[in-house]
Amino acid sequence: MVIHRFGEPEVMQWEEAPTPAPGAGEVLVQVHSVSVNRTLDLQVRQDGGGYGAVLPLVLGNDPAGVVVATGPGVESLRVNDRVAVSQGIHCNACADCAAGRPQDCLNRRMLGIHLWGGYAEYVKVPASNCVSVPDGLTFGAATVVARHFPLAIAQTRLTNLQAGDWALVMGAAGGLGSCIIQVARTLGARIIAGAGADDRVEVGRSLGAEFGVNYRQADLEEEVRRITEGRGVDVVFENIGDPALWDGAFNSLARGGRLVTVGAHGGGMVTLDLKRLYQRRLQVMSGLGAEGRAELEQSLQLTAQGEFQVLIDRTMPLSQAVAAHRLVDDNEPLGKVILDPTLG
Repeated sequence: MVIHRFGEPEVMQWEEAPTPAPGAGEVLVQVHSVSVNRTLDLQVRQDGGGYGAVLPLVLGNDPAGVVVATGPGVESLRVNDRVAVSQGIHCNACADCAAGRPQDCLNRRMLGIHLWGGYAEYVKVPASNCVSVPDGLTFGAATVVARHFPLAIAQTRLTNLQAGDWALVMGAAGGLGSCIIQVARTLGARIIAGAGADDRVEVGRSLGAEFGVNYRQADLEEEVRRITEGRGVDVVFENIGDPALWDGAFNSLARGGRLVTVGAHGGGMVTLDLKRLYQRRLQVMSGLGAEGRAELEQSLQLTAQGEFQVLIDRTMPLSQAVAAHRLVDDNEPLGKVILDPTLG
C-alpha cells in the first residue's frame, strides 16, 4: 500500500512493486502482520506527522513474519525463522552507536516513516532489528508486543516505578496504556486506569488496574485525589497530549511525582504550570527512545509465558487498509487492528 502524497486514507494505493533484495547484514521478511497505529500510521499518512516522512512511502512500523532470504554476513537468522521487527533503524556508525547507546543515535530512521515499512508482502530490514518470535505466539500478538510492550517496560524503568507506588495510566484501553497497566501490575504498583468511556475503563481494570476514572465524564484530578485519599499519584503515564486532559493529569501528581509522555494524538500543545512544577518538585519527561532490543526480547518471552496479554480487535487483509484506517480514526476498536498481507 503505497502513498505518494499525504491526505485521507484513500491516498494509500494498492500497487505492484519490486521485491527488495537484502543487502549485507539484512534480511527479507514475508510480512504476516502489521498493526494500524494512530500516531505512526494515521498521522503520518495524513500530513507526515512532523517526523520528516519520505515519499513515496509504505507505512507500517511493527511488522512480524517469516525470514525468506538473508543477505551477506547474516549469521544470526535463517530462512523460515519467525521474527518480530524493532522499528528503529540505527546507523551503527555514529559516536552514540559506537558507545553502545543506539537509542541516542542522531541518524536513527524509522520503518514506515523514513524507510518502506510493513504495509507490504515483504519488508527488508537489518538482521539486528529482528527478534525471534517464541513458539505458540501468533504473528498478530508479536506485532502488538513489538509496538508497545518494550516502551511500556522502558517507561516504568524511566519513572522508577516501585511496588506500592500509585500510578495513573491515561488511555488505559489503548495499545500503549493497556501494556503499561500490565507491566505496572507485575511491579506491584497501585494503578488507576483513566479512559474516555466506561467500557474502556473496565478494560483497564480487567488488565490489573485497581481503580478507574472516566475522564470525559468526571473531574480527573478530583477523582484521583479521592482515590488516593488526597495524596495524588507518584507517576502519570500521560501519552495523549490532549490540552483538555493535561491539567487534570498533571495536577494529579503527588509531591515529587513524575509524568512521562510520548504521545500527542490529542493535539500535543498544552500549557504547563511552572509554579506547580518547581514548588512540588515534579518532573515531566519524554519516554521516547528509552526502549531497546532487550525490552523486546523480554516482552515476547513474558507474553508467550502468559504473563502479558495483547488486545486485538480484528485482523483484516492488507487490501482493506483504507477501511482499517477509518475504523481506528473513528475510535471504534477495543484493541489493535491488525493487517495481514497473506489474507485475500
